[in-house]
Amino acid sequence: MKAIRRFNVRTALPEQLAPLSDLATNLRWSWHRRTRDLFRDMDPVVWDRVHGDPVALLAGLTPQRLAALAADAEFVGRVRAAADGLSTYLTAPAWYDEFGQQNDAAASIAYFSAEFGITHVLPQYSGGLGILAGDHLKSASDLGVPIVGVGLFYKEGYFNQQLSADGWQLESYPLLDPDGLPLTLLREADDTPVEITLALPEDRTLHARVWRAQVGRVPLLLLDSDVEANDPSARELTSRLYGGGGDQRLQQEMLLGIGGVRALRAWSRLTQAPHPEVYHCNEGHAGFLSVERIREMVTGAGLDFEQARRAVRASNVFTTHTPVPAGIDRFDAELVRTHFSGSAQLAGVPVEQILPLGAEDYEGGQDGIFNMAVMGLRMAQRSNGVSQLHGAVSRSMFEQLWPGFDDSEVPITSITNGVHAPTWMDPRVIELGRKYLGETDVREAIGWDRVARVPRTEIWAVKRELRRQLVLDVRDRVRDSARFRGASDAELGWLDNLLDPDVLTIGFARRVPTYKRLTLMLRDPERLAKLLLDPERPVQLVIAGKSHPADETGKKLIQDMVQFTDDPKLRHRIVFLPNYDMQMAQSLMPGVDVWLNNPLRPYEASGTSGMKAALNGGLNLSILDGWWDEWFDGSNGWAIPSADPAHDTASSTMDPERRDDLEAAALYDLIETQVAARFYDLDGQGVPQRWLEMVEHTMAVLGPKVLATRMVRDYTTKLYTPAAIAGRAAARDDFGLAKDLASYSAQAREAFAHLRIEHVEADGVTDAPLLGERLTVRAYVALAGLRPEQVLVQIVHGRASDTDELHDTDTTELYPVEDLGDGRARFEGAVTLGRTGAFGYSVRVLPRHPGLANVAELGLVVNA
Repeated sequence: MKAIRRFNVRTALPEQLAPLSDLATNLRWSWHRRTRDLFRDMDPVVWDRVHGDPVALLAGLTPQRLAALAADAEFVGRVRAAADGLSTYLTAPAWYDEFGQQNDAAASIAYFSAEFGITHVLPQYSGGLGILAGDHLKSASDLGVPIVGVGLFYKEGYFNQQLSADGWQLESYPLLDPDGLPLTLLREADDTPVEITLALPEDRTLHARVWRAQVGRVPLLLLDSDVEANDPSARELTSRLYGGGGDQRLQQEMLLGIGGVRALRAWSRLTQAPHPEVYHCNEGHAGFLSVERIREMVTGAGLDFEQARRAVRASNVFTTHTPVPAGIDRFDAELVRTHFSGSAQLAGVPVEQILPLGAEDYEGGQDGIFNMAVMGLRMAQRSNGVSQLHGAVSRSMFEQLWPGFDDSEVPITSITNGVHAPTWMDPRVIELGRKYLGETDVREAIGWDRVARVPRTEIWAVKRELRRQLVLDVRDRVRDSARFRGASDAELGWLDNLLDPDVLTIGFARRVPTYKRLTLMLRDPERLAKLLLDPERPVQLVIAGKSHPADETGKKLIQDMVQFTDDPKLRHRIVFLPNYDMQMAQSLMPGVDVWLNNPLRPYEASGTSGMKAALNGGLNLSILDGWWDEWFDGSNGWAIPSADPAHDTASSTMDPERRDDLEAAALYDLIETQVAARFYDLDGQGVPQRWLEMVEHTMAVLGPKVLATRMVRDYTTKLYTPAAIAGRAAARDDFGLAKDLASYSAQAREAFAHLRIEHVEADGVTDAPLLGERLTVRAYVALAGLRPEQVLVQIVHGRASDTDELHDTDTTELYPVEDLGDGRARFEGAVTLGRTGAFGYSVRVLPRHPGLANVAELGLVVNA
């Protein structure tokens, strides 16, 4: 018989150990080694049994063991010191305190994401998006950035992965008991749970409660629909991350966006925390947050829809994470109509005004579709991709939203991802740095430039120890997996020789969509086998990854890989580990010498796994995609050449089979002739000096760049603070600026349909122009009802191609100098010829308003 509910019964902590409760529920322990060591030392056997979960540990200790610990003066002293350390961490001045005072920064920032990877103990993530979100919150905590996270609580998480006897992925969904997790229920003053409600079609109401996880200084609010007031369908709504489709997926995203805003209001009401001034939508899943914010302003501030939309946009930030159109959530527009009309209509927000926000009403779009990324871009005045290359790809991918503008002017910038060093660096690597570098702080790039002071013999010794740790972990995991697949203990003797801590170790662990090309390394099995079994310079591969349960193609790729690794001649050199998660990654990434990444360029938006390996002295071997494209310098790893001549675009011009064959061959050549050759080039002491020279360079150069503190600072300075300032300006004087911008936008859309540049003339340069000459340009513009100060007239100038296309352009403003009557004006300006070669120019007219953040924002332009 199965239990209908389960929960952990805890022993009341003795008074001397009472601080352990706060230490267990603040997730700072997930990146603070001394706190984890404190819990581990309470009972190492139980600690291992509960997989390093402090809350489960406290529930699993006997009253006798707790009494013994309470009587241990030394241990009680450690508890007090840890509690004092946490208190100091939470209250000490941080970077944002000074930054905020000097820069009029946001009092609070809401960060919405469908998944958060904080720790394996709280499995609310599927892959890179969630891990990135978790690292974002942790680094915000370290820096004191006042973020509040908003997500959903999935009682079945993503899924646990096992392998069948023939290597097929099997999924299971163990239930998570929130009472047994480091979560607390958000409650009203009378101790009743906070309840968030949403109207659904057919007069249904969706109820949700709110769990809070504390991530250092940062609260994370997770909405949970598994409440008795809901019907069975609604109770299951938040069961699985990315589970279901159609109605369920849409309702999940409504709960995340609309319910998330309502949860924030309850949080501020109960804790007196300031209301967020900035709303960051991490990918499109939470896009309906904008609709809820519009509703608030329409019903609470008396604005109309367009005025509210302008006010909301000013303080919204949107991050797109995928260069793959299939990775974007798109819903049937009629499904959206059903969920925002009738009994489910939001007060003051007619569905006819919601549908255009996500409509693909542009060239190449599909009628009848509601696109969540398109809504995110339309509803945020500031948007970004997650690497320089991804920003360029995104500008190309979404350029039709801004017709008339070159890709370079599409208002999507780039902030390259980073990783949270205390989470991902092995303690032995950190301790080695502290031993030789004096003052260090791996979060703040302090000490990275002095890595060369660490003796190479000790770096090499630590790396071997990390490989040994990985080998032992892999053997345990493969033994468990083999038993699940049906092997008996008598058949597993070979595991004692699985992997070797002295062999070059390459890691590969990803989600398994097709474009990440899990099986590229299998293109020539004989060539790969030769590399693995080389008698002098062998290679070993540790591979992991999950495929979405509905992705049959991805599952087949996993099966192909597993069946290859099952070969008795090769299995001691190559393994596939099931159930890739954060805990596995924290052993895998420090333990490998090389991190392999071979996506189909340019489909890797950023990728952060290789960053984590680099922080632990690993080198990268990767296609020039994502972050590696901008930070590979020829000495910090190896670049796998892209065979496709169209590799800078999302449209391949080469036969995929030939492309994969060529890139796989290049991969084999690099491993054999460069990677393995350098790894096994040992001096008289058995140390690979040239290899370690690359390791030192990698850590010194990449270390500061790949930090999530750098990333969060970039978001704060480039996006959050401007958004906060713009949001305040839009709301000032009873939303005067937002109202004026809404009126101007309507006027400009009407005018730009008729506005014309009637004539352009220029003079001031000779027949054979010389560097330094000054070109004067005059433009005669029929303004179609706008005033001269309501438009921006520019010369766009740069290098001209043989087809007169302009490249490497700059702009120079033309100023109104004469009213020609009848709604016409003359604009004039000059540009100094500052470079030699083919020069060209044109003139354009753009909207101008103090509430606009960039010239392309309204998507309006008239070119000469």
